[in-house]
Amino acid sequence: MGGTDHPVPGLAQVPHQPVLLEEVTAALAPLEGALVVDGTFGAGGYSEVLLKAGASVIAIDRDPSVEPFVEALARRHGERFRFVPGRFSSLDVLTGERQADAVVLDIGVSSMQLDQAERGFSFQKQGPLDMRMGREGQSAADLVNGLDETELADVIFTFGEERNSRRIAKAIVARRAAAPIADTLTLARLIEDTVGRRPGGQHPATRTFQALRIAVNAEFDELVGGLFAAERALGEGGRLAVVTFHSLEDRIVKRFFDPESTAGPRSRHLPASEMGEPRWAPVRKPVRPGPEELARNPRARSATLRSAVRTGTPARPASAKGLGVPGSIKRGVA
Repeated sequence: MGGTDHPVPGLAQVPHQPVLLEEVTAALAPLEGALVVDGTFGAGGYSEVLLKAGASVIAIDRDPSVEPFVEALARRHGERFRFVPGRFSSLDVLTGERQADAVVLDIGVSSMQLDQAERGFSFQKQGPLDMRMGREGQSAADLVNGLDETELADVIFTFGEERNSRRIAKAIVARRAAAPIADTLTLARLIEDTVGRRPGGQHPATRTFQALRIAVNAEFDELVGGLFAAERALGEGGRLAVVTFHSLEDRIVKRFFDPESTAGPRSRHLPASEMGEPRWAPVRKPVRPGPEELARNPRARSATLRSAVRTGTPARPASAKGLGVPGSIKRGVA
C-alpha cells in the first residue's frame, strides 16, 4: 500500500496515506450508509476516509503490527468499524453473511512496512532479510540461502522481471557459500556490485527485492484469491476498487475485470456465450496519479487504479487461468 505525508482532512493521525485517495473514494461511491470492506487495512488511511464519508467498514490485514491503528479507529468510530485479522483472499468468509456494498484492495507492501527497517522490506535500510507481512512462514533469507541457483534465478526473473536474474543468482550462491546472507544491505550491495548502477537510474536491487517479497508472501495467490472473494462478496451494483503498483499485478486485475477483451481472437467455432455474461460492468478506464500527487509522494509513481461495478451474474469459480499470473518452481499460482 503506497503512502504519503501530505495532509488530508480526517487523516491527521495516520502516518502514511494511501495513493489515489480521492479517486478510490469516488469509485466506491455512494458511501453514506454503505458497508465497505477494506481488504488491505495497513495504517487505516482508506478506512478513516470511508468512515468519515458515512460508511461502515470491515477492515482486514494479516500484519499484526497494524493493531495501534485499529485501536485508534475503533475509539473514533465505534460500532461502524470492525477489524478482522486475516488474509484478504478470504474476505468473503471473514466478513460474515452480510453482503458488502464495496471493496477496496491496495496491493503490495505498505509505506509503513517499508519504513520499518526491522521488517526487512527496504534495500535502503539495514535490517534482517525478512519481508514476511504476516510474521509467519519462510522469510526472504530462507529463499536467498535455501533455493538452488536455478530456482533462485527463476524467482527473481518471474516475479521481478529482472533481466540480470541469472547473474544475480550466481553471485548470491557464491557469496552464501562463505556465510549466509542475513541482512538487507548485504544483499543490496551484492546486487549493486554484480550488475552495476547507472547514475540517476533505479537501484539495481529494486526488482530482486520485489521478487523476493512477492514470493515470500505468495502475493499473486493472494491477489487472485482476493479478486474472486470480492466477486463473491458483492451483489449487483457493488463496487470494487483495486490499486496496484507494478505491471504484473495490473495485468491480472485488468484481465479479471474484462476477460473477454483480453482473451484475443475467438474461434468462429465457439459459441458466442462461451465466456458467459459479464460479472463486471461498467469497467472503468485505469487511473494513475497526477502531477500534484507525484510531487508530494514519489512512491505513487507506479500506482494504477482499476475499478468496476458488479452485475447480477453469479460469481465464477476462482481460477488463475487466463489472468496472466506468473508462476515459479517454488511459489506462485498454477
